[in-house]
Amino acid sequence: VSMARYAALAALLLAVAVGGAAAQGVGSVITQSVYASMLPNRDNSQCPARGFYTYDAFIAAANTFPGFGTTGSADDVKRELAAFFGQTSHETTGGTRGAADQFQWGYCFKEEINKATSPPYYGRGPIQLTGQSSYDLAGRAIGKDLVSNPDLVSTDAVVSFRTAIWFWMTAQGNKPSSHDVALGRWTPTAADTAAGRVPGYGVITNIINGGLECGMGQNDANVDRIGYYTRYCGMLGTATGGNLDCYTQRNFAS
Repeated sequence: VSMARYAALAALLLAVAVGGAAAQGVGSVITQSVYASMLPNRDNSQCPARGFYTYDAFIAAANTFPGFGTTGSADDVKRELAAFFGQTSHETTGGTRGAADQFQWGYCFKEEINKATSPPYYGRGPIQLTGQSSYDLAGRAIGKDLVSNPDLVSTDAVVSFRTAIWFWMTAQGNKPSSHDVALGRWTPTAADTAAGRVPGYGVITNIINGGLECGMGQNDANVDRIGYYTRYCGMLGTATGGNLDCYTQRNFAS
């Protein structure tokens, strides 16, 4: 083999190797066994969502958002995925406050229990997508008519995960995207600073549910979100960073 052909062959093999790693994407960090360890009760017989949140559905959905869980350093990637699962595990938790296994019950629910918030656009899926506007925007982004068929979010697991990742990746109004915050790419405005909103996991809670959980001191919902996040950071081998709560932050609507 000539040197030129050898170099070309080596370059081709390298490209294939790099392409393989890129193709794995999120799956190279959240393997099937890691997913099962993070969410050990998702298929528990006590959970209404049992059998719904499959690993394959998560990976298929994640692969439609190439920047999700693949951006930045190895620690950036781990921290973003820990934050995503921390928030969505709280949104879908079946855990009991104060129990030894409180933070092992993520993805137990796929629908809001009482279905009382904005019916028929009540909370569904990992992020508990809520409200007609959110269903409309998410549906447009992923190419599904979720306004006419909101139940897709609780019957099609790939659609369900895609709505959660869309919400995660998308800045709305005066809110940054959770993705940018998780990666340390968000710079607070003067208004954010005046409202006590600082970079860290706490402001992601503010983005998701600030009106009910932020600026009111310590509360159980914040504690639960932080507990899940801390557990996942430990499992993935990365630090949590600072500013984990939003106890003293005003919400983005105020």
